[in-house]
Amino acid sequence: MKRLLLIVILAGIAHSALGQNDALSLDDLVRSAEQWANENLDDDALRVLQSGDQKEVKKFFADIEKQFHGEYVIDLAPLKDTARTLEPLLERYQETQPYALWLKTRLDYLEVADQFRLIIPAPKPSPGQPPRPTPNPPPRAEQEMWVQKLAGRPPIKSAPAYVTRLKPIFAAQKVPPELIWIAEVESSFDPRARSPQGAAGLFQLMPATAKQYGLRTWPFDSRLSPDESAQAAAKYLRHLHGHFNDWRLVLAAYNAGEGTVDKLLAHHKSHSFESIASQLPAETQMFVPKVEATVLRREGPATPLGSSFLSR
Repeated sequence: MKRLLLIVILAGIAHSALGQNDALSLDDLVRSAEQWANENLDDDALRVLQSGDQKEVKKFFADIEKQFHGEYVIDLAPLKDTARTLEPLLERYQETQPYALWLKTRLDYLEVADQFRLIIPAPKPSPGQPPRPTPNPPPRAEQEMWVQKLAGRPPIKSAPAYVTRLKPIFAAQKVPPELIWIAEVESSFDPRARSPQGAAGLFQLMPATAKQYGLRTWPFDSRLSPDESAQAAAKYLRHLHGHFNDWRLVLAAYNAGEGTVDKLLAHHKSHSFESIASQLPAETQMFVPKVEATVLRREGPATPLGSSFLSR
């Protein structure tokens, strides 16, 4: 318990400047991931692992953060096998279980990226030129792939109780209550989940975002409270919708940061999600259609939000 508390403290300190609404460069994000792994994981959560495992886990966390914030979805595919190997290793120890929970929910991204790798042909090489990256799948293909991926997936056992309890919190903030299913995508409805970057709880709030919306991270991390986490997430979603007035853009900003989405919209002189979808960070390109597919799977297309997601 003491070691877990220490992890919480260090995460809050190390990432107080990395709020979800901050727009950072790719280099900043890569350095952040490497710094987190080097400064914290080795001395705390990963201490329970053997030396070789520590190095592999640290490298993997840095690699996945780099590729999540990179431009190309297909670049996530090579990480799939390593993730499958490391997830049960992290699950084995209490100290590393929060990271196992975070990783388990993101195996879907790596598996879908691998599926796209098999169906999207790589560009033909040009003599004397470096190989070109495989292009991103179009938004419609992403949506269809995620609907297919989740078609036979049963609800998480803990979900019904959380959904019933937390939907009124979203509704009170005038946020579609169906968006409570973000918690399935982010944490599989397990409040213990924690990312290597310091996001925590059902809705994977970063420390700065949590504090902005009334939560504390010291001496107890309120993000681990489902009700308090839902309250902050709903307020954040309401703020984002007031800014973007489009739920797909809201989801993109929730994952990538408000500044990132604003810059892309300004660059493309557009106000639509479709105009920037393939230029968003790779994780965000997967996050938005996965949330859409999850809402459709759990709530059906008859809900107002479900109809909106099917409208494009």
